[in-house]
Amino acid sequence: MNSRICVAITGASGSLYALRLIEVLLAAGGQVDVIVSKAAQLVFATETPLALPGNPAAQATFLQQYFQVDDTQLRVFGREDWMAPWASGSGQPGPLVICPCSTGTLSAIATGASNNLIERAADVALKERRKLILVPRETPYSEIHLQNMLTLTRMGAVILPASPGFYHEPQSIQDLIDFIVARILNQLGIEQQLMPAWGKDNVPQ
Repeated sequence: MNSRICVAITGASGSLYALRLIEVLLAAGGQVDVIVSKAAQLVFATETPLALPGNPAAQATFLQQYFQVDDTQLRVFGREDWMAPWASGSGQPGPLVICPCSTGTLSAIATGASNNLIERAADVALKERRKLILVPRETPYSEIHLQNMLTLTRMGAVILPASPGFYHEPQSIQDLIDFIVARILNQLGIEQQLMPAWGKDNVPQ
């Protein structure tokens, strides 16, 4: 992995996807920057036993301890940190993954709102033609949601819904989480062992 990857976490259900993605990226020797929305903090408290602090510096310490890494491997930027490298086209050139991506964030990115660092980082990724992966987790989708996804797809973003498959015969929730994380890693061009590539050995008999 030659560049930093930014993982932005918003208020859609699916915080376990984000935790697992960060874990796998770090285990692969990656350098990960994290941005957490205010709504995501509430979701974390609902879906996991983790209670993320509100302050970015405290979040960084918490996550570094949780993943057992240091500040060279994992950094956290605040939602209003306009001096963060992800806020400018002349800053960090790496890919951005918004996982999970709320439909509100989806809408803001599709319209270029840039009201916070997550939205601005996505805006930068689009204008600089960098990899942008959005992982929405909502059902059903309204016409508004679908139109925003189509708009962003045409702009070059990858829409990767958190819709795990079952052909790998999952035995646990972790297997379902890994299915989506593996697809994200594939899109990032990062070798992974979470899910085998589809082939004749995977086809049900």
